[in-house]
Amino acid sequence: MMKTSLMRQAAVCRAALTSLPGRATFRASPAAALALPRSSATFYRPSTFLIRFYATEQAAPSRESNPEPPTLITRFEDLHTLGVNERLIQSITKGMRYETMTEVQSMTINPALRGKDVVAQAKTGTGKTLAFLVPVIQRIIEAQPELERPSRKRATADDIRAIVISPTRELAEQIGEEARKLARNTGVRVQTAVGGTQKNAMLRKTRAEGCHLLIATPGRLNDLLSDPTSGIAAPRLAALVLDEADRMLEVGFKAELESIVSLLPDRNTVPRQTLLYSATLPKNVVNIARTYINPANFEFVQTVRPDDTPTHERVPQFIVPCRGFENLPATLLELVRRELKASYEDKTKMPLKTIVFLPTTASVVCYASMFRRIAYQDKDLPPIYDIHSKLSQFERSRNSDNFKRAQSAILFSSDVTARGMDFPNVSHVIQVHLPSNRDQYIHRIGRTGRAGKEGQAWLLVSDIEIPAARDMLPGLPIKRFTELSGAVVDVKKAEESELPKEFVDITNAAQKLPYEIISETYRSFLGGALGDTDRQDVVNEINSMAKHTFGLEEPPAISPRLLANLPRGIKGLRLADANEGRFRNSIGNRGGRFGGRNERDAAPRKPRDAWEAMEMAGAQEKRRPTRARATF
Repeated sequence: MMKTSLMRQAAVCRAALTSLPGRATFRASPAAALALPRSSATFYRPSTFLIRFYATEQAAPSRESNPEPPTLITRFEDLHTLGVNERLIQSITKGMRYETMTEVQSMTINPALRGKDVVAQAKTGTGKTLAFLVPVIQRIIEAQPELERPSRKRATADDIRAIVISPTRELAEQIGEEARKLARNTGVRVQTAVGGTQKNAMLRKTRAEGCHLLIATPGRLNDLLSDPTSGIAAPRLAALVLDEADRMLEVGFKAELESIVSLLPDRNTVPRQTLLYSATLPKNVVNIARTYINPANFEFVQTVRPDDTPTHERVPQFIVPCRGFENLPATLLELVRRELKASYEDKTKMPLKTIVFLPTTASVVCYASMFRRIAYQDKDLPPIYDIHSKLSQFERSRNSDNFKRAQSAILFSSDVTARGMDFPNVSHVIQVHLPSNRDQYIHRIGRTGRAGKEGQAWLLVSDIEIPAARDMLPGLPIKRFTELSGAVVDVKKAEESELPKEFVDITNAAQKLPYEIISETYRSFLGGALGDTDRQDVVNEINSMAKHTFGLEEPPAISPRLLANLPRGIKGLRLADANEGRFRNSIGNRGGRFGGRNERDAAPRKPRDAWEAMEMAGAQEKRRPTRARATF
């Protein structure tokens, strides 16, 4: 089935990339996932199954028809054979302590160093960052040999030779950190431009230090390039890197990308190398490749094999059905304590370092606040961090860095960290409530079990979410787990003395939270955070949680505007009367379509038919309408 999918995708890519007049046509071999344009092109298939296709210039018939494929370099110390500067090699092998290349690094660095455009399909967590940074920085040094060594000579803000575009602030900051490590012993200046930070501070820093390599998010980069007063310009731009191209299109950056390219020098006037990296190759990514890539001089590298076992199939996965919403935080605390104890008793286990994903920004703030209060009393709990859209970029970067460095810690997060972020040694990914879709569930799991390390994935859901979970997650190796006592306690009937300790700790912490945090958390679940779960059931659950977890006699009130966006007939909500400033019970007879997720950083769900999903490259299987429901 996987091989058929890859062959179908080859046909789609061939048609897409040959639709432009005057461009070379594609030829797909049975093993190829994506064929590249060629007229007199040749191709070879390395023994590693990583398929490479070469495109030659249309007007070069004298070139050898069967060139020998270059020898693959698999160790960073051997990069000198490709002409890479020794200072860069020392930064990698001595400073960053990397020895062996990943497949995407081995397969893309050489063609990129030779000036070819590259389209690379590789799963997240496979070392794509170094794969494009090494050739980009090396070519900057080749163009300006004086940058081989650190210099007091000032660069300027309009001396940008390469731009890396990344979809999220966290990824851009992560790439910037890696680039600075790599360029540490050279004169190459690296700057980062992301949203959520002060634009003027970034401009002052760039004007003072100069910039050769700029890493940016699409929105901030478009703002800088389109602002004539910014001083940021790239009249001699030699390289453009699009990282996580599929993710950028998922979160709606197509217009910004088009605007950015229109503000860059014309490729016909100022030749430019383009490197495009993506985990999947849907049609819109292929269209970007067709627009930005030179069809006469590019190479496609695919490190996703039909017989690969995806990360999410190697990581043990468990689902814990909980009686109600009020059971979830206590069950999470019980699970954390259980796994902490296991790591203490068995020194062969990794220390507990977990990311807890929640469906809304407000719920991230709420859970992190509760656990911090508990940690004041329970010194066995590791440090607590959170990342979400309400934090400033400085706070997000600080928390991210602290979590990376921690041996044991808990990070509460929205989906801003679900894809691409490289947190070392994450032992557990715990998802509380259902994610927005199947792909998001899989991407979240990808934060653990990385680089050959062990990992576990847990999904904590209320009973009302089980039907939607079965529809969303069939075919995955998820096992039902029933050994957590907090999941099955009926809080409504149990006496306080009968409750597990975790319930007492949670309620004590929750009832000390500011009312604003409680009310925002309550309202956030009235958005689309829980997907297809019945809305009346959701209201019943959050009302019960308001009473039994937060200790409220009546649930927080909602605005008439929010009520108007809920389905007709919802019972049990309290309406805030804006004119009288008082609350009254809602009879729930307002109409309107159900609103979207209350989470700015979450990837919006876009429709995709089954045929298009089958045509996407990659070993990960996409959602299939005909697949049976999960049976956990």
